[in-house]
Amino acid sequence: MQGHATPEKAGRPSLRNLVSDRSLLAMLGLGFSSGMPFLLVYITQSAWLSDARVPIGILGLMSELTLAYKFKFVWAPFLDRYDAPVFSRLLGRRRGWIIVSQIGVALALAGIAFGDPAHWLAWTVAFSLALGFAGATQDVVIDGWRITVAPAERQALMSSWAEIGWRVGNLMAGAGALYLADRVGWRAAYLCMAALMAPGMAAALLAPEPPSDKAARTERPGFVETVVAPIRELVTRLGPLAVPVLVMVAGFRMPGYVSSAMAFPLFKSLHYSNTDIATVTKLFGFWVALGGTFVAGYVVPRIGTMTSLITGTVFASASHLSLAYLAVHGDHGGGEFWTFAVAVSIDNFAYAFASIVLITYMSTLTATEHAASQYALLTSLCALPGSLLAGASGYLIEYLGFEWFFLATSLIGVPVAFVCWHVWRLQEGTPQPAV
Repeated sequence: MQGHATPEKAGRPSLRNLVSDRSLLAMLGLGFSSGMPFLLVYITQSAWLSDARVPIGILGLMSELTLAYKFKFVWAPFLDRYDAPVFSRLLGRRRGWIIVSQIGVALALAGIAFGDPAHWLAWTVAFSLALGFAGATQDVVIDGWRITVAPAERQALMSSWAEIGWRVGNLMAGAGALYLADRVGWRAAYLCMAALMAPGMAAALLAPEPPSDKAARTERPGFVETVVAPIRELVTRLGPLAVPVLVMVAGFRMPGYVSSAMAFPLFKSLHYSNTDIATVTKLFGFWVALGGTFVAGYVVPRIGTMTSLITGTVFASASHLSLAYLAVHGDHGGGEFWTFAVAVSIDNFAYAFASIVLITYMSTLTATEHAASQYALLTSLCALPGSLLAGASGYLIEYLGFEWFFLATSLIGVPVAFVCWHVWRLQEGTPQPAV
């Protein structure tokens, strides 16, 4: 969740701003609800599937359940142009869609809770697909609300509170769900996650609706024109830079998506408990990721976006070597806790840094009139190739083993870094379009 962010004196989050500004308080709650669904579609759920002894080949294929997040650009333009049934009439267009998507997330989580992946995997797959679609839709409409409810000079402040809320929601969907699973079981854990959508719904009711979104749109362009218009504007504006820039965006997160699909199965194969995994990946990871975020915020303005992109992709890909080391040296009794903690922290820090760099760069590529649609397109593009490759990750591990798999994913960063360097050289010799 990131849009245009301009530097400003009021760009730092503070409790005074939060209490006095209804849109900021709403942004915190909406960020929280946005941070929950993605992990529960697959990453956290992979621990449940591992406990249910789902074969690792099928476990890799289950990563494709997140495909809705990669194709959200297809229906994102329609959420800008059309009203949600019933709720938009009561709350306005964007708040209406936010409530509809949040209800969808809660119902899908409840559906997963009443499944049994050990004996009826098809049920889990069906409701996980529904969860992915509802969660991706929620992200699109929250981004659209944030961009249109506040002027450009307040976007940095809005994004700061969105990021804080998102990380707390992500922590609940990761560590919270894993702790609950160890104590009350997976079914109760997922039902609790469904109930935790309530703060986000309250935030949507509290949120001010942009005046431009309250009136019904009169124009109704066809499906093709609605989807194509934002893409056409982006490609036309980028001109000769369009292909290399989009290739770079598509490849930047590829190593991370392929690697993350098999991270939890690695931890489970080393016999770490759900509590140990939650402590390291979510509690430690929460603070480590915040550290990576702050370092990126300090470094990027000083060394430049393109240098940061090259640094980020090299650092993030190289961090997979820590997981390869863990695969070889992790104690199969779960006793090497600090080896586990350090290896995962290196990976978390590297990807937090790389993610902020990429978000900053993608935000500069969007045009104001197509901000939500183009940002959805770019985030989908950066996620799709790696997610598709992740589907084969379980079969690769059956052939290579965990250590060689993570070594191989680290090498994917080499061609990606070259593409970043190539784009940098092209940008130095090409007049930059106005954004």
